[in-house]
Amino acid sequence: MKEEIRQAPIGVFDSGVGGLTVAREIMRQMPKEKIIYFGDTARVPYGSKSKETVTRFSRQIARFLLSHDVKTIVVACNTASAYALDELEKEFDVPMIGVVKPGAKMAVTRTRNGRIGVIGTEGTIGSGIYNEYIRSVRADAVIYGKACPLFVPLVEEGLWEDPVTEEIARRYLGELIDLDIDTLVLGCTHYPLIRSVIGRIMGDGVTLVNPAYETAVELKAMLGEQHLLNDVEPALGSNRYQFYVSDGAEKFKQFANSIMKYGVLSAKTIHIEEY
Repeated sequence: MKEEIRQAPIGVFDSGVGGLTVAREIMRQMPKEKIIYFGDTARVPYGSKSKETVTRFSRQIARFLLSHDVKTIVVACNTASAYALDELEKEFDVPMIGVVKPGAKMAVTRTRNGRIGVIGTEGTIGSGIYNEYIRSVRADAVIYGKACPLFVPLVEEGLWEDPVTEEIARRYLGELIDLDIDTLVLGCTHYPLIRSVIGRIMGDGVTLVNPAYETAVELKAMLGEQHLLNDVEPALGSNRYQFYVSDGAEKFKQFANSIMKYGVLSAKTIHIEEY
């Protein structure tokens, strides 16, 4: 039975395409694992929605992933990690991991002057969850949060190196530059896709923390501790990576293929409200 569980897939979900940055890191760091990814493309963005709504959506998605017998669920969305992870952990009996804690821990490790910036959706910044986690590790940290709501739609439209994205980023990040932060947490899984723009604006003196990478590292450690890491190479044609969305499967597939070297052969649309 344990062997069967080890070979079960990892469930990953996000409000849209941003969580693909997490899935990509899992594929890179754990090449033998199978993944079932769900992007809630019909209801993106989550950042401007209420806690109750995000929790309801997250519950539906967790049920969908569990219908595929996943062995663990990665909440690859900062807003859902902030608003819904605690509820999901109480309700469902599989190990879960969000993206906030791994990013917060790494920010504390990286900062030299204790001044940390966090950019994210309105929901993530408004929840104060990064402040809470960072201060639990380093009580004297000074944290500056900045909501950047337009970044998600810009990324979803593929405008990563567009002058419009650069202009919006300069407006959002300008005030952080003057605050002498030395570390900036990309507190939304969409943001690593515009990392080069953010890095250019913030300058070489600011370390960017990518929670997508840190989450994959922590997930691997967690699965190892629970003896759930798959050590068997999946058979050829075993549908190692499966992608599901709530809308716009073709657009999602094109986008996914543009950021992942692991071919996204298809994406299926499902009616998530039925779960």
